[in-house]
Amino acid sequence: MKFTGTDSYVSTDDLSMAVNAAVVLQRPLLIKGEPGTGKTLLAEQVAASLGKPLIQWHIKSTTKAQQGLYEYDAVSRLRDSQLGNEKVNDISNYIRRGKLWEAFAADEQVVLLIDEIDKADIEFPNDLLVELDRMEFFVYETGETVKAKKRPIIIITSNNEKELPDAFLRRCFFHFITFPDRDTMQKIVAVHYPEVSKKLVAEAMDVFFEIRQIPGLKKKPSTSELIDWLKLLMADEIPEEILKNRDASKAIPPLYGALLKNEQDVHLLERLAFMHRRESRG
Repeated sequence: MKFTGTDSYVSTDDLSMAVNAAVVLQRPLLIKGEPGTGKTLLAEQVAASLGKPLIQWHIKSTTKAQQGLYEYDAVSRLRDSQLGNEKVNDISNYIRRGKLWEAFAADEQVVLLIDEIDKADIEFPNDLLVELDRMEFFVYETGETVKAKKRPIIIITSNNEKELPDAFLRRCFFHFITFPDRDTMQKIVAVHYPEVSKKLVAEAMDVFFEIRQIPGLKKKPSTSELIDWLKLLMADEIPEEILKNRDASKAIPPLYGALLKNEQDVHLLERLAFMHRRESRG
């Protein structure tokens, strides 16, 4: 069974090919791309499409690789020993399974998402090399080796905040999600809002892509932000004529808070509008 997208997720041919290639090669799929291009959602949709359970490991700046394997709760064991609890005789009572252990122990193949791996310390990817290669790890406290019953489909996302080690990259199948072109974006919008006015979508996308092309933007609006903006435009019943006949001297679009996420970009559009007004007077 191959991944081709779902009813709620538009996958390009290149992206579908990357997913299926990673499955065939039994290598982790490393996905990069602008924030808001559906990297995290991809894992959910691959799991749904292939009918497999999804295990999600969301990485933070404080996350350590060991937490994905297991954690030994020595404090709880010490407390229980002081209280005379019989649990202390079995050290496995104090071993907390991590997401990799969950994926390895599953009776059926699962999809494992390691989300935003570049948020962690630079050594984080290297600390998982052996485990992802051999699909096994050793638990020192109990002396057992945990081996994957079924090799999971691993999807790793990165926002390119840090460079990943070469040794890690060699073990992955890589795909960069390019920002959707207008045709693909129309398909994505149609999936979310099949009943939306085509005129409104056309005018909204004109504004959206114009904003993305403005030099100097600190954060370009993403696919998810276009979806949110359209939802607001429909909720407020803003007619497409307002977008179509917008005054270039008033560059800020209606409900711009869904598209622009920082004051620098708002000020940039305001300056462009001011300059346009000065040119018009001249």
